[in-house]
Amino acid sequence: MEIKSAEFVMSNSDVKKCPKDRLPEYAFIGRSNVGKSSLINMLTHRKSLAKTSGRPGKTQLINHFIINKNWYLVDLPGYGYARVSKSTKKVFQKFITEYFSKREQLVSAFVLVDIRHTPQPIDLEFMAWLGEHGIPFSIIFTKADKLKPKAIENHIEAYKNILLETWEEIPNYFITSSSKTIGKDELLNYIETINNNLNRD
Repeated sequence: MEIKSAEFVMSNSDVKKCPKDRLPEYAFIGRSNVGKSSLINMLTHRKSLAKTSGRPGKTQLINHFIINKNWYLVDLPGYGYARVSKSTKKVFQKFITEYFSKREQLVSAFVLVDIRHTPQPIDLEFMAWLGEHGIPFSIIFTKADKLKPKAIENHIEAYKNILLETWEEIPNYFITSSSKTIGKDELLNYIETINNNLNRD
C-alpha cells in the first residue's frame, strides 16, 4: 500500500463523538514510551502527523487520522508509566476500554511492544483483555534497530513461549524500526489486504 494522504480528523475522549462514517479503523496502542508516535509518522511518511515527545504519556485522547480517504488510523493513549495523576489516568483508561468495547468500526488493534525488553506483565495483561473480549489484534515489536538479529530472535521466542502458556496460537506480529523504516511495507500491506477483503464482503 502506498499512503498518498494522511490527515488529522479529530481528538476526543468520548467514543460517541468518534467519526460517524463506516470506514474501517485500525487502533495503535502500547506502553507510553514504546515509540508509537514515531511509528505512526514512519508509516504515513509524515514527520509530525502524530506528536512525538520526550515525555511519555503525551497522547491522552482518541486521535483519528484518515488515510487515503478510505480508512482510519487511530492513535490511542499509552498505558503504564505515563506521568499523569491517577485520576487523569483513570479517565483515559476508561475511554480506551469503551473504545475497544463499543467501536463497531474497529477492524484490528495493534499492540506495540518494545523489543528490547523481556515480556512485561502490563502488555501481556492487555493482550489477554483483548483476547477475552474477542478483539482482533497483532503485536508490533518496535525499536528493532537497537538489537542484533539474534537478540531479536531470542526476544520474540521468549514472547512466544510465554504467550503459548495461555494462548492456543501466537497472535500475528510484525518487527519494526521507525528510524530504519523496517516493517513498514509488511504492516501497510497487511492493512491493505484486510481492507480489500472487507470491500469484497
